[in-house]
Amino acid sequence: MSVDAAEVAVLLVSELVTNAHQHAGGPAVVDVVVDDRSLRVAVADDDPTLPTQRDAAPYDERGRGLMLVDALASRWGATRADGGKSVWFELDRARPLP
Repeated sequence: MSVDAAEVAVLLVSELVTNAHQHAGGPAVVDVVVDDRSLRVAVADDDPTLPTQRDAAPYDERGRGLMLVDALASRWGATRADGGKSVWFELDRARPLP
């Protein structure tokens, strides 16, 4: 994974964990899986409400997290699980691990 891809991954993890903290108000669990093809990160929390992407106005201080995830991730989504939800993203790897 390149430095740029690592920086994107850190940004997207930060967005999902921040969303979990702000909207669920409790603990979040981060799960990371790396294989030869992709990096997958899932953030689970206890709130079953699935996230929705918003259209933030130019001067809004919030509301751009999922826009960033949508723009930068190869894929992303959310599912209800165990009374809460899991929001995930994947980044395709440019080349296999050495």
